[in-house]
Amino acid sequence: MGQPAGTINVILAAPGRTGMRPSRVLSVAQMATGESQSEPKKAKRGCHPTLTFFEEDKDGTTQPHDNALVITLRIGGYDVKRVMVDGGSAAEVMYPDLYKGLGLKPKDLSPYSSPLISFDGKLVTLKGMIRLPIQTGPKVIEVDFIVVNTCSPYTAIVGRPWLHTLGGVASSLHQKVKFPSGDRILEIQGCQSMLTTSGAPADPAAEEARLEGLEKVVINDDQERFFQVGTQLPPREKEELLEFLKSNLDVFAWDPCVTPGIDQSFICHRLNVNPSVTPRKQLPRHPSKEHAEAVKEEVNKL
Repeated sequence: MGQPAGTINVILAAPGRTGMRPSRVLSVAQMATGESQSEPKKAKRGCHPTLTFFEEDKDGTTQPHDNALVITLRIGGYDVKRVMVDGGSAAEVMYPDLYKGLGLKPKDLSPYSSPLISFDGKLVTLKGMIRLPIQTGPKVIEVDFIVVNTCSPYTAIVGRPWLHTLGGVASSLHQKVKFPSGDRILEIQGCQSMLTTSGAPADPAAEEARLEGLEKVVINDDQERFFQVGTQLPPREKEELLEFLKSNLDVFAWDPCVTPGIDQSFICHRLNVNPSVTPRKQLPRHPSKEHAEAVKEEVNKL
């Protein structure tokens, strides 16, 4: 594939769901319009590579897990992150984040009148439909996205129509989509680490390994005052960043003593007491000899 027009990496959590793990935000099912009377056709046999998942396909994933399969796809010329693969969805769905990220307007949408329902049985508000290309390796598939007006931590959902046209098989356990391309099997790797931002618990060791290394930069030989910058910054960018930070040292509060005169309308600590009650001094308490010795012994251990 060539270079994308850009990358869309946005998150819009549903109101009131921050910090929760949405196992499935919206699994769309089209309401039945009638059963087909035609008999199913048998798939044509041919020489195609076999799509198989092995134990080795779990390498690089956090196991065990119950994460959804979230991938990055080239949609409309953009690399779009946080696309959920849902084999239970009968339609491809686009959420407001992707709609805005692609710069789409209402005039770009075609009418879509077939109702959609979510798991709770409620109708989903629709904006319309748009056909966009999804490029996966050498394959380009035109997909009809239904644009919905509802919040989601995902940018889009791709379901059975895309998977079946691609000839692919998705495995959330192995965090992969495999599909044939000529006489080869190509893979789309899931982005399991992205799920940590939507509330799913992350493995501490894996999360620490994923973090960029930091370098401590001490200011004026004072070990109490320092900045931490990424070790992967290009040298020139790092130099410019440190120069900027050092030229604005006066705006940093290194300890509480350097922040007097804070406006009380911004923050103020008050005791929850009744001002009409006369304060009384608590009588001194004299501990027993055994208690005093035990306290002294514990203090000496410090």
